[in-house]
Amino acid sequence: MGAGGPEEDDDDNRWPKWLRPLLKESFFVQCKLHADSHKSECNMYCMDCMNGALCSLCLAYHKDHHAIQIRRSSYHDVIRVSEIQKVLDISGVQTYVINSARVVFLNERPQPRPGKGVTNTCDVCERSLLDSFRFCSLGCKLAGTSKNFQKKKKQQAVMKSDSEDSYSSSRHGRYKNNDKERSFSPSTPPPTLVRYQTAKRRKGIPHRAPFGGLTIEY
Repeated sequence: MGAGGPEEDDDDNRWPKWLRPLLKESFFVQCKLHADSHKSECNMYCMDCMNGALCSLCLAYHKDHHAIQIRRSSYHDVIRVSEIQKVLDISGVQTYVINSARVVFLNERPQPRPGKGVTNTCDVCERSLLDSFRFCSLGCKLAGTSKNFQKKKKQQAVMKSDSEDSYSSSRHGRYKNNDKERSFSPSTPPPTLVRYQTAKRRKGIPHRAPFGGLTIEY
């Protein structure tokens, strides 16, 4: 099925409805409703309303709602483990300690290439991870556990296996043909032997008739 089919619906049912909108939201921008306030930075999110990033003043309109605070680390959005683990299963996602608090990243962070000696990487973006984790962020776990992603991963593994088998067969056939050609072709003496025989013939002393057989007539 295409977009919006049963498979995607099943994946959506596995996660809270607020998760996808949260991961797509832009935080730490100025609030349009409270632009004149020095507390207008939007770093809050209401899981009940799911109506975008909120500033601290906006929370007055979300009393008795479940709101969480988004923080920043090196220009990337993070959330404290103590807050998110109450409402979401974050097993398999690598955690970090930042400012004495354990956090998880919301979305993947680009990494040109894994470092030397890395033995474990994120299943989705291949970012370097500790051995006990599978994902670098909540977004990667959401993508990596979807049925479409697992199906695509299996197809890639099958294609890679078929390609390796084809390459191995072609190499085996090429070597086999070369063996046949070598078995039917006449043997060629080593170059050193040819040069030795030629040099020996050139250096030989010519045989001449002896003078004793010569007759002189007057």
